[in-house]
Amino acid sequence: MTIAFILLAALMLGAALAFVLVPLLRGGAAADPASEARRKLRALESARADGVLTEAEYSAKRAALAAQVSAASAPRSARGRSAFQFALVVALLLPAAAILLYRQLGAPQALDPANLVARAQDDAGGHGANLDAAIAQLAEKMRQEPGNAEGWALLGRAYKSTQRFAEARDALRRAHELAPDDADLAVDYAEALVFAGNDRRIRGEALTLIEQAIKTDPQNQKGLWLAGIADSQTGNYAAAVNKWNTLLALLPPDSEVAASVREQIAQAQALRDGKPLPAPSAQTAATTSTTAAPVAADENKNQAATAGAHIAVKVALDPKLKDRIAPTDTLFVFAKAASGPPMPLAIARLTAAQLPASVTLTDAMSMLPNMKISAFAQIVVGARISKSGQAIAQSGDLQALSAPMPNTRAEPVELTIDQAVP
Repeated sequence: MTIAFILLAALMLGAALAFVLVPLLRGGAAADPASEARRKLRALESARADGVLTEAEYSAKRAALAAQVSAASAPRSARGRSAFQFALVVALLLPAAAILLYRQLGAPQALDPANLVARAQDDAGGHGANLDAAIAQLAEKMRQEPGNAEGWALLGRAYKSTQRFAEARDALRRAHELAPDDADLAVDYAEALVFAGNDRRIRGEALTLIEQAIKTDPQNQKGLWLAGIADSQTGNYAAAVNKWNTLLALLPPDSEVAASVREQIAQAQALRDGKPLPAPSAQTAATTSTTAAPVAADENKNQAATAGAHIAVKVALDPKLKDRIAPTDTLFVFAKAASGPPMPLAIARLTAAQLPASVTLTDAMSMLPNMKISAFAQIVVGARISKSGQAIAQSGDLQALSAPMPNTRAEPVELTIDQAVP
């Protein structure tokens, strides 16, 4: 909970207590018999002085009044103590009850931006607007707290989960600048740099960040994986095998991730030794992880096309829509699971000027071993033209989607972009 929330809650509890206790305590004072007797005595004395009462009548009424005061004095003390004790109980129990009920029925965890985004992500399958709203709230919070490294990291990862790679890069850069010694954060920033690039290649600043992170934390699993990908992209398969073997030793031997890493090692060894590439294993084909990171390897395209599953795609534009696009608009060609995570299993980024285009989507375009075309038996292939350059669909984008198909399809998938995203 934030300090502001605690102070506001305390003020609200104080106001509630005031509404209850002040009338209660005042009510006890108003019922004081001694005060009432003094008022009546002054009235008697005034009546005697004005000649309304005789001396005998005055003496009789005063004696009766004294008897009333004497009879009421003991109960009054008890009532006063009772009122005070009741007020004390209310003052203690009311705040305690409010806090207990809030913890049981309220949602104090909603004040944590991480939980806010996590809840929205849980609903993202059918309620994408909820996730967008949560991210917008977190972005506003970070404008108010620019020195919060953890918040910037969370915002960057949220952007990445929705394929908003440029925003993810910028947010994670802020986080890395605030916490430069955090190896995990450096790797996340490096990954965002790759995502935001045009060719998804790990080099330059991204590679430097990954190498520094591994020096800081030699067991950084994500860093080791990405470093191996970088080596594989440059054809240095021996170095990739060494890094992935180091990673493999850190993973549970029977895990699906370990099985996927072993498969990648086998493929890299085959490429290193000039041998036929092994087919993807059945265990890898059953993997259902929910994280995705697309990457391309242009220099090894011919070899990668036969490494695991691969889908050839031919994309054209409906002539009636040619006036709605510009040559510089971004063209995304992608494959995603027909049933499962919404993130792409493989993605290629081109421009509208390249239409009609032919693309081969392969397992080699997956940056993580457990999110590949071969991991899902049924896939959907799509193509989308985006003016914003964002990989996540925006209203007004032009797109085409295939029907679900097996990931072993041999003939090319032909798509004609002929509809707008609502």
